[in-house]
Amino acid sequence: MDGREAGAKTQSIPVDLIDVANPRARNQRIFEGIVASIAAVGLKRPITVAARPSANGIRYDLVCGQGRLEAFRRLGQTTIPALVVEADAEQLQIMSLVENLARRQHHALDLLHDIQGMQERGHSEADIARKTGLTNEYVRGVLRLINRSETRLLVAVEKGTIPVSIAVDIALAADTDTQRVLQEAYEKNLLRGHKLIAAKRLVEQRRRHRRLGGNSDRGERARPLSVNALVRTYQQDTEKKRLIVRRALATRDRLVFVLEALRTLMSDTVFMRLLEAEQIETLPRSLSERLRSRGAA
Repeated sequence: MDGREAGAKTQSIPVDLIDVANPRARNQRIFEGIVASIAAVGLKRPITVAARPSANGIRYDLVCGQGRLEAFRRLGQTTIPALVVEADAEQLQIMSLVENLARRQHHALDLLHDIQGMQERGHSEADIARKTGLTNEYVRGVLRLINRSETRLLVAVEKGTIPVSIAVDIALAADTDTQRVLQEAYEKNLLRGHKLIAAKRLVEQRRRHRRLGGNSDRGERARPLSVNALVRTYQQDTEKKRLIVRRALATRDRLVFVLEALRTLMSDTVFMRLLEAEQIETLPRSLSERLRSRGAA
């Protein structure tokens, strides 16, 4: 709650004098729950409005509480408790956006289009991020998702099958075919989180390699990407990296064994005399220093 709202007082406002500048579609089941709750125990939290002069007197623009306002109208109530704040049109938009972010189950597309609306009114990405508390990267991704008209991904966000952050990552894929497969892989729970992003990077790396002629000498043709192929490619790449790690660990173990064996031999007086007799008692400086440091430990 900001300073304007903190200093506001609750008033009883006629519902017919309240305008909703940007009405949002409601989940009917959730809305019916709001109506039932208000009918049973009353309004737990007043709505927030901003006064605005009009030709017919004072009217009010809704800042937050559309569901509660609509529930009062459904129940036939003529007035509703409201906090009246002072805010211009720009402040109203920002306050509404912050309210969307604060709601635990906010409407995802409302959030996306509120951010887009701020950009259309001239706010920079950094300014939007500062006023909403979002990161610059997230705001940039959201705007890219909308500005590219990623209808399929927006519908998925609307249905709740893909989080906004994942939709943004998928939208940044190189082509629509990759986007489609990534979305299907996520929705089928085959690749989630960092695995999905890793798979996207892997596919794009291979396609860049192919465009640069990496497979031209083998005469390979690009095959259509499918979910199974995507998952298989990710699994193969993961297994390859695991094999590299296993080999690296095995090599490290061998080197440790050799180092310890050399240290034991170098501490043997008879062995060192044999080396001196053959004039091969010196070692490379890095190895000698490593042996001394291990011995001191």
